[in-house]
This record gives sequence, structure tokens and C-alpha cells, in this order.
Amino acid sequence: MINQQTLYGLLVGLLAAFLGSFVIVTLFSEGSFGETITELYALQKLGGLISIGALVNLPMFFYFLRKNNLPFATGLVFASLLLVLLVAYIKINP
Repeated sequence: MINQQTLYGLLVGLLAAFLGSFVIVTLFSEGSFGETITELYALQKLGGLISIGALVNLPMFFYFLRKNNLPFATGLVFASLLLVLLVAYIKINP
């Protein structure tokens, strides 16, 4: 059974990756978020955006690891693995 802290880590990791991607698109794109996502998908660059957005999880992982909150850090690892699978799926099925 999954620990509640692990589930929170998973949700926070996915939310942080989405927010990281959203901030990158907002800062560096001239169009709206939806238009940019559609354009990046058509150009087969959406996986790169998701990967860069997921980098936010790395410092959080080491922070919670240092604070001995291993279940939360485990959830962040699970979130990163889900994002890797998503990027692989996007790369394989354009």
C-alpha cells in the first residue's frame, strides 16, 4: 500500500513539473499556453519542455531526502518516472 506522504510527493512532483513548464512557456512564448503546447507537439518538442519543467523536482528531492522525509522523496521519484514515461510515449508516438 502506498503511504500518504508518498502520494503527496507524487502529486507535488507532477504539479511542480506542470508549473515549471507553465512558467517556461509564459516567459519565453508569445502565444497563449494552449497554442504553444499545440505548436510544440506538432514540432515534436513537447517532450523537451516537459523534461525541463521536471527539473524543478530535483532540488525538492534532495531537500526532502536531507530532511529524512523518505516517503515524500519516494513520491517525487515516482512522479519523475511517470514524467519519463510520458516523454517516452510522446517521442515514440508523434
